[in-house]
Amino acid sequence: MSRIDDFRFTRRALLGTALGGAAMLAAPRAFAAGKTLNVLSHKVHQTVLTAGKSGDLLEGWRKANDAEIVWSTFDSNPLQDRLFREASLGETEFNVGFLIDNRPTAQIASLFEPLDDYLAKAPIEDFKDIAPGLVQAMTIQGKLIGIPVRHATQGLFYNEALLEEQGIKAPPTTLEELVEQAKKLTFKSAAGTPVVGMVLASDLAVFPVMFARAFGGDYITKDFKLVPEPEAMEKGLSVMKDMFDAGALPRSYATTSNDDQVTWLQQGRAAFTVLPFARNAQLNNPQQSKFPGRIKAVEFPISSALKGKMPMSAVVESWAMTILKNSRNKDLSWSFLREVSTKRATLGMANSGNGPVRVSTYADPDFAAANPLAAVEAKVLAHARGAFPPFPEAARAQSIFLEEVQLAVLGRKPVKQAVADIRARVQPLLPA
Repeated sequence: MSRIDDFRFTRRALLGTALGGAAMLAAPRAFAAGKTLNVLSHKVHQTVLTAGKSGDLLEGWRKANDAEIVWSTFDSNPLQDRLFREASLGETEFNVGFLIDNRPTAQIASLFEPLDDYLAKAPIEDFKDIAPGLVQAMTIQGKLIGIPVRHATQGLFYNEALLEEQGIKAPPTTLEELVEQAKKLTFKSAAGTPVVGMVLASDLAVFPVMFARAFGGDYITKDFKLVPEPEAMEKGLSVMKDMFDAGALPRSYATTSNDDQVTWLQQGRAAFTVLPFARNAQLNNPQQSKFPGRIKAVEFPISSALKGKMPMSAVVESWAMTILKNSRNKDLSWSFLREVSTKRATLGMANSGNGPVRVSTYADPDFAAANPLAAVEAKVLAHARGAFPPFPEAARAQSIFLEEVQLAVLGRKPVKQAVADIRARVQPLLPA
């Protein structure tokens, strides 16, 4: 997957976090708060809520609740480790924690307060407006444990200038068209640059999952059905192998990284790639890209046989807000979650660079005007879901999956056999 790299805002060491927290506590306050809400998050969450382009979105909530918020921020992995440690204690001073969607196994989910009763008693504004795939990712064994707050959804990026150079007037609308165009765009450009039709990282599950979904299949479903449509997975991997054989995937596919995807598109070395829509600004940055304003994105296309019959389900990664089960003052915590989830706060965070979890945010005129991909991202987000559900052996299962995918794409194992081996090797790792 894109991992959580697309959520990074800035590196912050533990010492820096401690000093920042101390400075905040020492700073003069506009009022003497009667309550304190302790929040564990990534720095980016604090920034888009309190210091981004939209300013302090929580000032009114703090005053209305006579509360101050103390933020403790860490990078993604250290944050999750700290959150799980705190939630495992007999009691913790932390109230709210930000959780990544690929972490809550059934055991981890049990560390957080179920939110269904809170939602029934004090509803979140237009809760159905929040993308259903994001809510589903935070619903573990029938219980809602987190409220989505940020996402990164995958789209198909393309270099418009290269398409035009090869006489292609529009990006693909079916997977078959994508393959055809990728082959045609494997050429030497007028600038003398060798171009590959599509560049994909080999160490991320998002790509084979997307190709399988284009044929109506999947890797692992929410209810842990492994490769529920084997033929769809076989078709998806066969397409990838066909592209590799034709040179439309780079010869270096086995060692290509996520960062390579960005660089190759910026330099005109690849015509297509799959990345989160949030990468648009980076891909078109005049200081980094040779094609500023010419790199665009569309929904990853479904196969022609399924077009118009079912939506394409792109892969999405997300963050959600949780309430630690062993914490105090859960009512104040829920009030915080409700405030951050409002349409006003969601739009404010989006204007400060956050991936908005509400589909309606993309329709805001000012937001849409400032974000050229708003309409297509909203469409994709409405049907997006995670690459696979979290479970204790997920990392090991993903490694096996990617190993078999590589063998199939590189032609070292028949596709049909690779898919059969995925099912045989991964099945013992799934929850009973």
